[in-house]
Amino acid sequence: MSPRHFLPRLAVCLLAVAAAWSAPASAQSDRPLRILVGYPAGGTADLAARLVGDKLRETLNQTVVIENKPGAGGRLVMDYARTQPADGNTLVVANSAVMTIAPLVYRKLNYDIQRDFTPVAQAANFQLALATGPGSPARTLKDYVAWLKAGAQNNSYASPALGSIPHFFGLMIGKQVGVDMLHVPFNGSAPLMSALVGGQVPASVDTLADLTEMHRAGKIRVLATSGTHRSVALPDVPTFTELGYKGIEGEGRYGVLAPAGTPRAALDRLNAAIVKAVQSSDVRDKFLKLGLEPATGPADAFAGVLKADAARWAPVVKASGYTGD
Repeated sequence: MSPRHFLPRLAVCLLAVAAAWSAPASAQSDRPLRILVGYPAGGTADLAARLVGDKLRETLNQTVVIENKPGAGGRLVMDYARTQPADGNTLVVANSAVMTIAPLVYRKLNYDIQRDFTPVAQAANFQLALATGPGSPARTLKDYVAWLKAGAQNNSYASPALGSIPHFFGLMIGKQVGVDMLHVPFNGSAPLMSALVGGQVPASVDTLADLTEMHRAGKIRVLATSGTHRSVALPDVPTFTELGYKGIEGEGRYGVLAPAGTPRAALDRLNAAIVKAVQSSDVRDKFLKLGLEPATGPADAFAGVLKADAARWAPVVKASGYTGD
């Protein structure tokens, strides 16, 4: 082949190689990373997603868009997310309500957490807590248990929703202390708090984040928390385990999932960026103010946590007899 014909062909080959090498980088930076959130703007899930999203924008050099799709207690966004392209550009922020509890209580759930999603990274844990208001004289867990056993009319507790983690955690408390608890569901934490402060319900079980402010203000009293250690947010409040009830333990999670089939390389890239974000000092501090305890690591470890959570809550849900449909 003469040099006159060889050089143009060489140039074409070099351009093709350059294009092949540059294509992945271009795809990563030119297409936005969508983070789906199944709750309204301004809530804990939304704020956590935005904190992590800001860091991902810096680390990945990629536009990040937060899309809020509230409805059906977070289940609506899961049904939507499972249909999105598995190309590494769509993530969903999910909590234990949709990852663990919904699959246990809804027989007609449109999504399958194992089949339709791939764990990317855990982001945070959150504790649950038992609190009393003016409707109960109890100022300690010991007082509360004695008061429960003193009269059947004292056994009601409120939660922010039927079929929620606080609902089932309240039943767990009753079983461990030997009292048949009566669940009073509310439509969210705000109306529940009004009823608790007003004395319409004697006690409530909710996420610690939703109880902290009123506890600090002295309007309610958080008696015990559900974690394996005291919460950084309320270090003066003991855990149930610490008070001798080793069977009353359980935490909720926030994590990031991707549609099933997302390429391994994309998952690894996203996991590394999320871990870096959650471990940064400013995100950590802001998570703690939200009542979230930063917790992250490899995707495989997150998958193991989800399996353990399902095994822990399944017997509690089954014993309750509750089904969502």
